[in-house]
Amino acid sequence: MNSESEPFEVPITDVFDLHPFAPRDVKAAVEAYLDEARTAGFRYVRIIHGRGIGVQRETVRKVLARTEFVEEYRDAPMEAGGWGATIVTLKSPT
Repeated sequence: MNSESEPFEVPITDVFDLHPFAPRDVKAAVEAYLDEARTAGFRYVRIIHGRGIGVQRETVRKVLARTEFVEEYRDAPMEAGGWGATIVTLKSPT
């Protein structure tokens, strides 16, 4: 059994840590997480992408920029990850 190809369930909370995901899976993981977070009723979420050289951060921000129900996003405060995490405000459901 190949555990890399096995899907696994990630609990939906207001914090999503991308460290367990392979770089090739980040875009799809963020898209799925945002849909689930919205369905769960979260208004604010924090996506932890790490500091590194900014590749994951850029991928996350591209997804956020084209997601219609994202109201805004910004770097997290220093105590919540600084530029290694992004705070996202989701639009209120109408």
